[in-house]
This record gives sequence, structure tokens and C-alpha cells, in this order.
Amino acid sequence: MPTKILFTAVFLVITAVLVGCQDIQETQGFTQKQSEGNPLLETIEQVRDSSIGREERKRLLLEIMEMAADEPRDSVKSQYYSRLSLTFLQLPDSSLFRETNRQAIYLAQKVRDTLSLADAYWDLADLFNSYSIPDSSFYNYSEAQNLYSQIGNEFQAARMLYNMAVMQAEVKDYTGSEINTIKAIELFKPLSKWPQLYLCYSNLGSITKELEEYGKAIEYYEQAGSYLENMQGEHTFRQSLYNNLGVVYQEMGRHEEALAYFRPVTATPRLEQKHPKLYARALINQAYSEHKLSLKTNVTDEFKIAVKILDSIEDWQGVARGHYNGAEYYRDRRDTAHALAHANLAMEYALRSKNNKRLLETMELLVSLDPENAVGYTQAYIKLDDSLQREERAIRNKFARIRFETDEFIAQNQLLARQRQLWIGVAAGVFLLAFSVLIIILQRIKNQRLKFQQQQQESNQEIFNLMLAQNQKLEEGKQSEQKRISEELHDGILGEMNGVRMVLLGLNKKADEAAIALRSQAIGKLQEIQEEIRTISHALSDASYRKFHNFVISLEELLKTIGDTAGLQHELTYDEDIEWDALKGDVKINLYRIVQESLQNCVKHAQAENIAVNLHGNSKYIEVTISDDGRGFKPQEGKKGIGHKNISSRVKKLKGTWEMTSIPGKGTTVKVRVPYSEIGQQDVLGSRRKAKLQEA
Repeated sequence: MPTKILFTAVFLVITAVLVGCQDIQETQGFTQKQSEGNPLLETIEQVRDSSIGREERKRLLLEIMEMAADEPRDSVKSQYYSRLSLTFLQLPDSSLFRETNRQAIYLAQKVRDTLSLADAYWDLADLFNSYSIPDSSFYNYSEAQNLYSQIGNEFQAARMLYNMAVMQAEVKDYTGSEINTIKAIELFKPLSKWPQLYLCYSNLGSITKELEEYGKAIEYYEQAGSYLENMQGEHTFRQSLYNNLGVVYQEMGRHEEALAYFRPVTATPRLEQKHPKLYARALINQAYSEHKLSLKTNVTDEFKIAVKILDSIEDWQGVARGHYNGAEYYRDRRDTAHALAHANLAMEYALRSKNNKRLLETMELLVSLDPENAVGYTQAYIKLDDSLQREERAIRNKFARIRFETDEFIAQNQLLARQRQLWIGVAAGVFLLAFSVLIIILQRIKNQRLKFQQQQQESNQEIFNLMLAQNQKLEEGKQSEQKRISEELHDGILGEMNGVRMVLLGLNKKADEAAIALRSQAIGKLQEIQEEIRTISHALSDASYRKFHNFVISLEELLKTIGDTAGLQHELTYDEDIEWDALKGDVKINLYRIVQESLQNCVKHAQAENIAVNLHGNSKYIEVTISDDGRGFKPQEGKKGIGHKNISSRVKKLKGTWEMTSIPGKGTTVKVRVPYSEIGQQDVLGSRRKAKLQEA
């Protein structure tokens, strides 16, 4: 019975969660299977065939609109109007496009068909772009981009980011354009979309060219070219890239390098038929650079051919550039009349194409061509420039506001979605909790019988574990104490006995008063060793540490004893701003033993004449340095004996670090660093050191 109740509860909770999330994940457009076999959709695709005449296509589409209006299912009708909207845009027929696009947006929102809604906004953005309305175009691209992102369609979202970047570049919002282009690149790269990556890097090249960052522009264009090898099929991307690179070098005044890019473009077979716009623009650029290099005395034929091609395809921006270059050509030949004629034509076509940059350049050229009207041209130039700057600034601000409002809307939707999911989760949790309590109550009687046995087993196991742990601790304590006694005997007593032995050996054959005095000192030292052995025997931990009541004095005595015995010049220096006696006892004793071991190694192996010990510190750690001028050795070849291991063990106890550097013939240096976190709670930094650190 309890199991059945639990299954029922889980089923109800899962059902509630699915119902609650249904509104969040609505229909994302027809699947491929739904689209296949739909006669009306197939007819729309056939009507899009450009081989059918425009009027016939329009008539067929109007008939399809009537049939689509009779469709009772809104989800299917949304698909019809989405396809019709795109087809009217390509026809082109702006009025029918707006009507079908409006219906497509309404129906997609009604049935929550996010994919169709994103497509509709994309189509609307393209329409505004064709009419050169950048703010409305940008807004709709942004709406489409957000919708594609919501359904995880990263490819289309990246394409919208690129379109937005192009719109921003047109109104000189170069920073925003660069940001959106880079976002698009980040999405395209994992998808290996080479043509789109080429376009993105080309846009970055165009942006930096407009900012006159020519070196960066060339780098971006070359990066765009690196994706050409991965592209399949026929395309003119390479010719377009060469033309762009040629323009960069042309604007830099490097016309020879520019021609190296323009000439392969104009020499491409059948380019004039396949891509007349690119061919004509490259021809204009080539003729202009050849004129600047005086390679041709007359380039009017090239200008005329290119302008005629561009005029036939209604590329007014290209025509404006052709007439502008022609005006410069005739100006350089001092043919003012023809120069003025071409300049006026350049201005006319710049106005027609809304090319503000070309318009300003032409007005600036007219100032030099027509001095009598220079004042008027200058005033018109200033007025137009101010007007364009205000207009572009207003559009850039509108772009920023659109992005801000869009991001804010997305954040609100995400917050609402999280809140909704939270409430669903809370409800599910409460529901499960109630049923869990019921299950626990029903199982309680059955569990009581097993509870005592389980507790008894756990108690027995715990006792057994405690016994094992106690034995392990005793063994560890024994091993640790053995190791510590070994270190104390080796570093302390053995070292001191070696020193006494060396003294007595030196005095073995002497009987004068000085020798008697030294023997007396050696006997006293043996008594001290005897006392230390007794100290270690009676108190293996703190009692021995308390002998170091003055750390610096202890080190001075150690250094003097070993140095005098071995005939070494010795020196101890220390940082007077540090309270060395404030160190914890175990820190002092371990540092003392490390110094002692290092000095003994020097006496045994180094054959040194001078030895120095230095104590200093900073805001992070204290450092002890022992150095000698002995014969040195190669550390990688040196044998690591028990002394070396003892130093490592003591440094590890202090949680510090140490290093030994040695060069044959130049001595050895040992450095030990101990962090302040391990040297005790006392204030070891003196007042002067604190003041210095605060000043630093």
C-alpha cells in the first residue's frame, strides 16, 4: 500500500511540473515532417522561383493568401503567413509584405511560435534596411536575435548579431558594431561557419579602416582571408577581399600595393557578368591608383565603363564614387570644368544613395574646385556635418536604448521564469514531503524491530573503530617521539660532542696553561651535554625548548663556539626591528637546530674560511640565511644524508620552505623561510618595522 501511494504521488508531481512548464516551452515552429506534404507550403516555395514572371507570381500569391485566411488552425496559418511574408519581401512588394508580415507576427505571438516570430522580425528588419531606416532595422534584428537565442538557435542568433553590427557601422557606432561582431564570431566559430566568419572579420576590417587604423584593418582582412580555403563552391569572396585590401592601401597612399590587389580582381574571368558591382568598383579603384602613380595619362575610359555598369544596376554609391574619382582626376589635370561637372554628379548620387561620407568629401572637394563659391560650400559643409553628427548621435542613442530595453526585458522574463519554476518546485517539494511523512509513519512500526539491532551493531562497530584509532595514535606518537629524539641527539648532542672531541684532539699533545684552560672548557661543555641529555630524558618536549630564553644570544654562542673551534671567521647579523625572543619556543629550537646542522656541515665538508648567519624578515615571513665561502658542490650530485633530512623535517614542522644553493668553488648558501602564521601570536614586528611597512 505505501509503495502504491508513493508512485501515485510521484506521478502527480511530474504531471504538475509538466503542465506548469508547458507555457514556457511552447511550439517552436513546424518540424520537418509537418512541413513536408503540405500542398500550400509547397506551392509557396514553387512561386518563389524567379523564373516565373513578377505579375504571375503576385497573382498566385494573392490566391494563396485567400486560402491561408480560411485555415482554421492558427499554428498552421502562422506558417503560411510567415512564408508569404518572406516571398512578398523577395518579390518585392512592400505593401503586401507589411500586411502578411503583420499577420505573421500576430499569429506567431498568439500560438507562441517563437521560430516563426523570429523569422517575421528578421523579414521586417530586412525591409527597413532596404529603405535605409537603420534604427527600425536594428530594432527588429535585435528582437529576432533575442528570440533565436531563447530557442537555442545559435546560428541564426549570430547572423542577427552580424546584421546589427552592420547597421551600427553605418551610423558610425563603431564600438557597438565591434562588440556585436565579436559576439557573432564567438557563436560562429564552434559551428565552423566559414562564410559568416569571413563576413564578420571583413566587417571588423571595414570598421578599423573607417577609424584609420589601417594596420589593424589589414590584420582583420587577412584573418577573413584565412577562412576562404574552407569554403566550397563558386564565390567571389576572394575578389571582394582583394578589393577591400586594395582600398586600405589606397587610403594609406600606397598605390603600388593597392594595384597588386585591384588588378587580380579586374582580371578575373567573367567577373563582369557574374558580379558586375564588384568588377566596376575594382575597376574604378584600379584606374584611380594608376592615375596617382602616373602609369596612365588617360583613365577616363575606365571611369566611364565602370560608371555605366554601376548605373545599370542602380548602385548609386558606386556611381558617386566613380564621379568623385573622376573629379579628382580632372582636378589633377587642371581641367576645372570637367572636375566641377563630375563633382556635382558625385554630390547628386551621394544624396540619392544617402552616402553622407561621400557627400561631405565632395563638398570639401568643391571648395578647392570653385573658389568663388567656396564660402557657400564651406557653410553648407559645416551645416551638413553638424546635422549628420546630430542625426548619427540620435540613432546611436536609440540603438543603445533598444539594447538596454531588450536586455531589461530579457532579464525580467528570466526572473519571472525562475520565480515560476521556484514556485513549482516548492509546491512539488511540499507535496512530496507530505507523502514522505505518510510513508514514514506507515513504515515506523516495521522499523522499530530493526532499530535496536542496528544501534547495537553500530555501537560495536564504533567501539572497534575507537580501539583501532587509539592503537594507531599510540603508534604514531611513538614513531614521532623516536624521530624527535633522533633529531635532538643528532643535531644537538652529537654536534656538540663532535666539537668537544675536536678540541680535545687538538689539545692532546699540549700541556701549557692555555691548553689546560681549554680542557677545562671542554670538560664544562661535556657537563652541559650531560645536562642536556638529562633534560631530554626528563622532559622530551617543552622543557628543552625553554632553555632558549634569548634566541640571538644562543645563536651567537653557537656560532662563536663552532667558529673558534674550527678556526673560521664568523659573523651574525639580524634585523633589530623584529622581536626574535617573541617567537614560539618550538620555532626557536627548530631554527637553532637547523643553523647548528648547517654549521656542522660547513665544518665537515666545506673547507671554508668565512661563515655568516643572517636573520631578517618582512611582512610575510622571517628568513634565516647561512652562507660560507667553501669549496661548494653540485646540488644535483650531492648525497642527501641524515642532516639534510633532519633540516627538511624541521622546516616541514614549521610549514616553511628552504633551499640550498651551491656553486663549486664559490661556497654554499642555505635559506629557510617561516611564514608569520606559524611563529606564534606574539607581535614579532617591532614598531619601526610597522612604520616602514605603513609608509611603503
